[in-house]
Amino acid sequence: MRVLLLVASDVDALCACKILQALFQCDHVQYTLVPVSGWQELETAFLEHKDQFQYFVLINCGANVDLLEILQPEEDTFFFICDTHRPINVVNVYNETQIKLLVKQDDDLEIPAYDDIFRDEEEDEDDSGNESDGSEPSGKRKRFEEDIMERTMKRRQRREWEARRREILFDYEQYEYHGTSSAMVMFDLAWIMSKDLNDMLWWAIVGLTDQWVQDKITQMKYVTDIGTLQRHVSRHNHRNEDEENSLSIDCMRIAFEYDLRLALYQHWSLFESLCNTCYTSASLKLWSVQGQKRLQEFFADMGLPLKQVKQKFNSMDISLKENLQEMIEESASKFGMKNLRVQTFSIHFGFKNKFLASDIVYATASLMENIEKDEPGTDNFIKALDSLSRSNLDKLHQGLELAKKQLRAIQQTVASCICTNLVISQGPFLYCYLMEGTPDVKLFSKPVSLCLLSKYLLKSFVCSTKNKRCKLLPLIVAAPMDVEQGTVIMVGIPPETESSDKKNFFGRAFEKAAESTNSRTLHNHFDMSIIELKMEDRSKFLDALISLLS
Repeated sequence: MRVLLLVASDVDALCACKILQALFQCDHVQYTLVPVSGWQELETAFLEHKDQFQYFVLINCGANVDLLEILQPEEDTFFFICDTHRPINVVNVYNETQIKLLVKQDDDLEIPAYDDIFRDEEEDEDDSGNESDGSEPSGKRKRFEEDIMERTMKRRQRREWEARRREILFDYEQYEYHGTSSAMVMFDLAWIMSKDLNDMLWWAIVGLTDQWVQDKITQMKYVTDIGTLQRHVSRHNHRNEDEENSLSIDCMRIAFEYDLRLALYQHWSLFESLCNTCYTSASLKLWSVQGQKRLQEFFADMGLPLKQVKQKFNSMDISLKENLQEMIEESASKFGMKNLRVQTFSIHFGFKNKFLASDIVYATASLMENIEKDEPGTDNFIKALDSLSRSNLDKLHQGLELAKKQLRAIQQTVASCICTNLVISQGPFLYCYLMEGTPDVKLFSKPVSLCLLSKYLLKSFVCSTKNKRCKLLPLIVAAPMDVEQGTVIMVGIPPETESSDKKNFFGRAFEKAAESTNSRTLHNHFDMSIIELKMEDRSKFLDALISLLS
């Protein structure tokens, strides 16, 4: 029995895939791995392999559409779906034969009741038939009239039921959001089977951190899940009495940290990290002269010489590094940055290498969307997957260097968009279009990079604008996708507010706007809030969106 693994292109999916691969290895299960970046690739992969395989595992794809309707599989084909995309399609939920969903028990899926959305066909078939010509004795006629009455009632009830069903499904499907990280779900599975290893636990941590870095889950959800993982970490990583064993050169140790939320700072200089982290760059408004001045004041307040903060973090004076976190936190709160520390985990490989979970997320994501060499997506996927193994530290370091370039590119693009007023209010939402010829525009034709840019841009815009209404608006960012074919890629993200529930209504809105204007769009991404669109149809599509959301 062979299994086909279909894995989406995001860091959480890669981590879930690593855990599942390790479990398959334990039980000698043979599998084939196929990376899929969108619905088209998923359908193609299924058609190519459906004759050789009976079992398909889908990671971070497949839950939010009617899978059987799209793939039309044979009846002896089975799908196991582990997907964070919500809401889950109701047909997938109530299909008990071919579709098995892997979800955590305590995930609240808010699924409508079966009877509210499905009806037996037989009830409706009774409505037709039994017509009569009316020339019978009165007894029969009376029965016939009662029959007509009953049928009319049934039809009315059916109409009412259908109207209610539409309403229930609209409420259920209106917003797109994310459930528990797939890597955490897979780790749970390993734990239940008593096959959980420290490596698997680390991948679960990286999967959750990916959701936090990409801003897919609420702060509350993040903290709750960190708590769950912390219990596993202390179970796996308590120091033995046997000190020699726990300090071997190739040991691996995971530790809970309350660390700075500065991107890659331990592998960069403190100065670069502060400039290229969204939270600090937006709070200090570093795109302005005033902001640069505030940055100098910030370092002065901590008593850190510029010479020290501009050199590699590893080379800084040890005396300065001792209380660095406390110093930075204290000064940051004076400058209005009260949440500069975050609960996370670090990993030590042997004596030398230490990484934070967010370092791994940035490195893996940038390897996956590497645009420097024109390699096929599959090669990048495999490199990113490899960088998660501790035997491939050189790939990880390569990823860290790429990630620095990407973060710089994002920050420069944000600065130029704000300084040239490219973010404009369209009424119900903010809109920004990156022109062809903008530096690094090729990077932003990739979905993860474009989403990260959009999140950074919205946060920075909210910090820079004086308009109170604009601070509460969602944002749409568009960038050239394929110049020859004349297509743009467009992403919509929810408003940037403290209490945001991270629910995104753009997926449904994009579909409706495309339908009403006959725009040539391609809904190929597993996130419904990312679409591809023909350049010429952009203005009519946006007009439809404005009238739809006003």
